[in-house]
Amino acid sequence: MSVATARSRRLEYSESTRDALVDSAVELFTKRGYAGTSLDEVAKRARVTKGALYHHFSGKQALFEAAFDIVETKAMRRLGEIVTGPGHPWETAMAGLRAYVRVCLDPAFQRIVVHEGPVVMGWARWREAEEHYSFSVIRASVQALVEAGEIEEVPVEVMTRLLYGALSAGASMIAGAADPRKASEEVAWSITKVISGLRRPAAAGAGAPTAEPADRPSRRRRH
Repeated sequence: MSVATARSRRLEYSESTRDALVDSAVELFTKRGYAGTSLDEVAKRARVTKGALYHHFSGKQALFEAAFDIVETKAMRRLGEIVTGPGHPWETAMAGLRAYVRVCLDPAFQRIVVHEGPVVMGWARWREAEEHYSFSVIRASVQALVEAGEIEEVPVEVMTRLLYGALSAGASMIAGAADPRKASEEVAWSITKVISGLRRPAAAGAGAPTAEPADRPSRRRRH
């Protein structure tokens, strides 16, 4: 076996060990939360030694941030593919919104990104990480809508930040709701109404794609 081959195999083994640890952490942090998960449990589930865990991560918070990274990366990669993909800009923007609220229903995203992230990482660090992952996706969608003439000319950076704030608040509402699915429908419907208010009349004319991402959320009858 050549030196290069041996080095390559060691690297593959190291990467597979790290992946197993992160996957284990995602599952345990999702089920038990940060405080309820021990490094011994993470290592045991990944079938590696605790020494191997410390070879890759300095401690529990570093492991949590790696879990946060993989959950966010997977979610935002998919959203990015949708909003920058082929199709009518309005339809792709609405598809991106629908996909986002579905992400907010994912248990790993709810627990690790929305609930635990601000506590474990600190609000400022968490906010910085959130913007790193999602801001560019939202900006790409706003930019596409402006360039296609679908919405009025708006300051892209300002509008992106406002929508980012609305979506972030929506994620918190969904994650904390007694009925997350109903909350997700209400968030999607409400944000669509806000965006639709910016749509140019010509773009929203006959034959244009519908503005609704879903049926209007049903209201409970008041007695």
